[in-house]
Amino acid sequence: MTFIFFIFFFSIAFSQNKGRIAGSVKSTSNEALPYCSIYLSELNKSTQTNEKGEFSFENVEYGNYTISYFLLGYHKVQNKIELNESLKIIKVKLEVKSEQLKSFQLEGEKEGVGDVQRMRSIEGLTISQGKKNEVINLSEINANKATNQGRQIYSRVPGLNIWESDGAGIQLGIGGRGLNPSRTSNFNTRQNGYDISADALGYPESYYTPPTEAIKEIQLIRGAASLQFGTQFGGLLNFVLHDEPTTSGKAFEVTARQTIGSFDLNNTFLSVGFNSSNWKGYSYFQHKKGNDWRPNSNFEVFSGAVNVGKYLSEKTFVNIELTKMYYLARQPGGLTDKEFYTDPYQSKRGRNWFEVDWNLFAFNITHEFSSKTKIKTQFFGLSASRKALGTLGNISRPDRTYENRNLITGEFKNIGNETRFLQLYDVGKNSWAILLGARIYKGYNRSRQGDADSTDLPNFTFNEKQTQGSDYEFPSQNIAFFAEHIFRIGQKFSITPGVRYENIITNADGSYNDIVYDLAGNIVFDTTFFEEKTSKRSFVIGGIGLNFKASNKLDIYTNFSQNYKSINFSDMQIQNKNFKIDPNLRDETGFNFDLGFRGVIQNKLNYDISGFMLLYDNRIGEIDQVDEQTFIPYRYRTNVSKALIRGVESMVEVDLWKIFVSDSSDFSFRTFVNVAFTDARYTESQSSAFKDKNVEFVPALNFKTGLNISYKKFGLSYQYSFVDEQYSDATNAGKDSEGYLVFVPNAIIGVIPSYHVMDLSGKYDLGQLKFELGVNNLTNEVYFTRRATGYPGPGIIPSAIRNFYFTIQFKI
Repeated sequence: MTFIFFIFFFSIAFSQNKGRIAGSVKSTSNEALPYCSIYLSELNKSTQTNEKGEFSFENVEYGNYTISYFLLGYHKVQNKIELNESLKIIKVKLEVKSEQLKSFQLEGEKEGVGDVQRMRSIEGLTISQGKKNEVINLSEINANKATNQGRQIYSRVPGLNIWESDGAGIQLGIGGRGLNPSRTSNFNTRQNGYDISADALGYPESYYTPPTEAIKEIQLIRGAASLQFGTQFGGLLNFVLHDEPTTSGKAFEVTARQTIGSFDLNNTFLSVGFNSSNWKGYSYFQHKKGNDWRPNSNFEVFSGAVNVGKYLSEKTFVNIELTKMYYLARQPGGLTDKEFYTDPYQSKRGRNWFEVDWNLFAFNITHEFSSKTKIKTQFFGLSASRKALGTLGNISRPDRTYENRNLITGEFKNIGNETRFLQLYDVGKNSWAILLGARIYKGYNRSRQGDADSTDLPNFTFNEKQTQGSDYEFPSQNIAFFAEHIFRIGQKFSITPGVRYENIITNADGSYNDIVYDLAGNIVFDTTFFEEKTSKRSFVIGGIGLNFKASNKLDIYTNFSQNYKSINFSDMQIQNKNFKIDPNLRDETGFNFDLGFRGVIQNKLNYDISGFMLLYDNRIGEIDQVDEQTFIPYRYRTNVSKALIRGVESMVEVDLWKIFVSDSSDFSFRTFVNVAFTDARYTESQSSAFKDKNVEFVPALNFKTGLNISYKKFGLSYQYSFVDEQYSDATNAGKDSEGYLVFVPNAIIGVIPSYHVMDLSGKYDLGQLKFELGVNNLTNEVYFTRRATGYPGPGIIPSAIRNFYFTIQFKI
């Protein structure tokens, strides 16, 4: 109630000596024009017309203003108005262009406060009405972009659990609501709308993450994204890269960024953007190298992309994208609990290496039949490899440098197409919308494991005889159809049902060698097994969203959507003494439910507070077991039981200076609070070992807060993060009956203790020249976020200690 009163109080306070600008936009043939962008230049504010072509700006101070109107396929219109009354009505008509369209980039397209905004009800050819979503505006982020610092970049997104496995930010690991953060595998991870993971069906892990310096915005839609983007429980994570100059109105732009930092960090980023005639595009190149803070660690990354598009007419746009990333990293390995608490700076592995070569392509065609009818077809593909080399043995035992290392390789070749069709139409006085889509996908994954040499060099070559090895092919196919429809009932209420049909075929064809040793190290069992498996399934999932716009400042939303996650054959053939998988794994099913309210008050207060429920059936979890022959503990992955995850996720950001001091000042003092309370339990388990246990990777409290001070060219940000303790397996190993820590020798299971971290970042922008600097982990907290079963472990992976960075940017 206090929060609602707070919103009401400031809504009244803001309304004094201010008025409302409202109106409609139509074509010369008197057709309403939805999704026309409208820009109020003096206030740097923008909005869009709704399905009826109507728009409004609330609580605008009296004065003279310039309003511009932009819509694909129509001539730009610019009007000057004077606001001297409580309501100013404007009616505008746009004329269809007869020549080919030149693109225009509008600043501040989404209304919001600070770094996080909300998606529109229809964003391009995506329906987000009634769904919990966030949009991270990277131009506003004051953070260590050279290392993709996830703790800072995702600071305003509640409930995310972030793994910090390397100080360079090469791989992103985020999860939420009990989802394993490993390489973001429980999200449908995309770049500009197409898949970037290894294999969307058989191995949905993302070894590639775009450089933050090349990203325009990051779109997240929670579990309700299952109907439009794929059935995963996590939802959609879409990296939208720049596709033209980052400065509005520029025809050509070159940006160079150079970052140096602790542990010999050296990051060079160069980008070129152009927008001329009917062409536009954006290209970047990044070279990053350095050492991690522990011994036996270094990395070198090369990445780049080319995106070129052309308007074939005022209604048709085509573009092609090519992306490449290559990196080589030496990994210091994991630690036992005792080693971590004694000396977290140490390393026991000097022969572990990781190599990734990622190549993506996409070709898109977008056509507007009219202002209410659009279609987009997108072809995409991947040719990639990942190679892990080193010792997978128990971290509590020494790495015998005379023994052969273990090499695991994966080759991925995928191709697909996704086509979307959007139609807006009127029923009575209400505007409705329907989205239809189809997806066809073919994946191929070859996974091999075996012995490599005994040196400490990155020689990713198998020995002639692959003992304890495997060689598998995992082809997969997917056909999907989906539909969502917005039914508007009156001006404030909408219902958005949706449905998705999936046909999935996954295969495994190959062999593996199984060797068992006795306690003296003698071979007692050595056999090669040949396997051929096929799994076919077809199913339909559905969902429905409701949205009630109580006012221009308050949106109430709820959504129920079913989810589905298929098992991965490729995971099931890796030979790892620390980790084994149930050969009879079953697919996971369940649903996500959200209920919340959100809004923005005059670019001064931004809030989103919601409750959620996530139900897993056949939840795949990890439990601790002991090998019957070697007596070595290991982690066993199986269908544990049904799991119920409930919680509250909230984020409030407010500009205190604009509220209490001056609405028009160049000075800004923003503060935010991001807090998530989560209760996650296993239920209805047939085994008492799991009954009412905590679901792994779920901190009960996930809290972030911070301050952002800016004045003209200067900006300073402080952030505090606290993550509560969490378990790494379904039996909640790591504590005794009295709550004291218990250390498991191999350190792959146990408690991940609570931790808190502070970050400080600053920037000074002179236009063409810009300086950024900061300190991550300001108080030099010693902590960890991950217990790895394989690479980059096994064992505890300590997170980065205090480190510094300095960036200089030059833009012409």
